[in-house]
Amino acid sequence: MNPRILFGVTAMCALVACSSIAAETPNIIYILADDMGQGDVGAYNKDSRIPTPHIDRMASEGMKFMDTHTSSGVCTPTRYGILTGRYSWRTSTLKQGVLGGHSPHLIEPTRETVASLLKKQGYATACIGKWHLGMDWKVTDPSRAGKRISYKDIDPAAPIQNGPNSLGFDYYFGISASLNMDPHAYIENDRLQGTLEILKTLDEVNARGYTQPSKPGYAAPEYVQQEVLTKFAEKTCGWIRENKDGPFFVYLPLPSPHSPIVPSNRFKDKSGLNLHGDFCMESDWVVGKVLKTLDELEIADNTLVVFTADNGTSPKAGFPEMAQKGHHSSWIYRGMKGTNWEGGHRVPFVVRWPNFVKAGTVSSELACTTDFLATCAELIGVKLADNAGEDSVSFLPALKGTAIPGGDERLVIHHSDKGIFSIRRGKWKVMFDDFGGSNRGDPRKDDLIMDAASLQLFDMETDAIEKINVAADHPEVTELLKKQLAGIIMRGRSTPGSKLSSDHDDPNVKWPQLEPIQNHLKQSIIGM
Repeated sequence: MNPRILFGVTAMCALVACSSIAAETPNIIYILADDMGQGDVGAYNKDSRIPTPHIDRMASEGMKFMDTHTSSGVCTPTRYGILTGRYSWRTSTLKQGVLGGHSPHLIEPTRETVASLLKKQGYATACIGKWHLGMDWKVTDPSRAGKRISYKDIDPAAPIQNGPNSLGFDYYFGISASLNMDPHAYIENDRLQGTLEILKTLDEVNARGYTQPSKPGYAAPEYVQQEVLTKFAEKTCGWIRENKDGPFFVYLPLPSPHSPIVPSNRFKDKSGLNLHGDFCMESDWVVGKVLKTLDELEIADNTLVVFTADNGTSPKAGFPEMAQKGHHSSWIYRGMKGTNWEGGHRVPFVVRWPNFVKAGTVSSELACTTDFLATCAELIGVKLADNAGEDSVSFLPALKGTAIPGGDERLVIHHSDKGIFSIRRGKWKVMFDDFGGSNRGDPRKDDLIMDAASLQLFDMETDAIEKINVAADHPEVTELLKKQLAGIIMRGRSTPGSKLSSDHDDPNVKWPQLEPIQNHLKQSIIGM
C-alpha cells in the first residue's frame, strides 16, 4: 500500500476512535441536598406531602437506588467521603461532629478527589454551593494559626488557602459552611465577596434579617439567606452554558433544606406542609433549573446527573407537626439526621443518564456515597492509585443493571454525629448501642424495639424498620462484623489493596467510640 494512503487511513482511524471516546465521555453533575430524607421525595414516598416533580422526573427517566447510604449521619463527614472516597473518621480531626465556617481544611491538597481526577482527564470542574470542608483563612495574629478561630482572628481581604481550588476545582462560588454560620458572604474562588462589615451581636444579626440560629461575624449586604438558592442556580446554569462543549463536572452542594429554614418568598407556604416542605420544594426547583438548562443546550442525553442528600432530615424540620399532616420525612424508617438508624443515612439517590441508564429502573444494590470517586474512575477508564478512594466501590455496574462488586459481602460503615459506629454487610446490620448513636431522637420511638440492648443486630431484608433485635440468635454474625469493622479500621481501607497508614494504628489511642471492638482491634494488630 502507498505509505501516504496507509498514513491517511491510520490517522483517520485514530481520529474516529478519539471522537468516539469523546462522544461517550459524559458530563457529570452531582447535586447534594442538605438534610433530606427519602420520605421527602415523591419518587420514594407516594404519601409525601411535598411536591418534588423534578427529582421525580429524574427517577422516571433514570435509576432510583433504594439502599444507598451516606458515610455519616451529618454534613461534613459525608461531603468528605463523596469527594475523596474515604471515610472521614480516618482523618485525625473528624472522629465526630462537623466543621465550622472558619475551620481549617479537612482534605489534604495532595489527596485525590473526584474533581482532581476528572480535571486530569480534561474535564472543566466547578463547585457551586455549600463547602463545609474547611479552608485556611489568614489570621491576623500568627500565634492563632492552627487554633480554633473566629471572625475576630481573620483577615477577610486576604486570599483563602486550601479551599476548593486547591482540590481540583477550576471554579468555586459558594459559602464556607451552613447558612447559619459566618461569614455571611459569598466566596468566589479564594476571595470573600461584597462590601464586608462586622455584625458583632445577635441583635445586629437579627436586624440584618438573618434567621436564627445565625451567628455574628462578617457579613455582606449582597448576601441574603432567602436568595442563596436562586444565586446558586443562576451561577450553576451560567457555568454550564459557558462549558457546554464539555466534558464538565459540576458539584452542586445545596445548603437546603438545612436550618435556618429560609425558603424564598415565592416558595414560602407553597407546600402547605411547613417551611421544611417549602425549602424542599425550592431545592427541587434548583434541580429543575439544571435539567432545563441541559435540555436547552441539547446535552442532556450525555450528561450523568446524580441527586442525593448528605444525611436524613433534621429534627428542626418539625417531625411532629409534619406527622400530624401525614408526612414522614424518614419514610418507613426509624431515626433521623445524626443517627445510625436507617432514617439518619439511607437517603434518596437518583441517577439520570439517558445515553446509558434505562429509564424508570430501580436498584436494590447496597451502596454508599463514598462510591462516587471509584465510579467516576471506572467511567473514564482510569485506575485509582492504591492510596486513593480507600472506601470507594464503583456503582457503574448497577447503572448497567448488574451487581455492584462485593455482593452480599459488601461492607458499609455507618457513623453517627457522636462518632459511634454501625456496620452493614449484606442483609445484616450491627449497632453498638440502643439509641442510634445520637441524642437527636427517633420519630418512631413509640414503636419499641423487641429485645433492645447495647448490641443490636437487624435483618434488613425482613426488618428494615429495625424493630426486632436478633443479636442473641446470631452471635456468630455479630462477632464476624465486629472483627470485620476492626479490620477495616486497622487496614486503613475497606477495599482490596495494601494496608495504608492511618492516625490510629495504636489500638490504645484515645478514641472512645472504639470501645465495643477494642479486643478485635488488638487481634487485628497481632494478625498484621
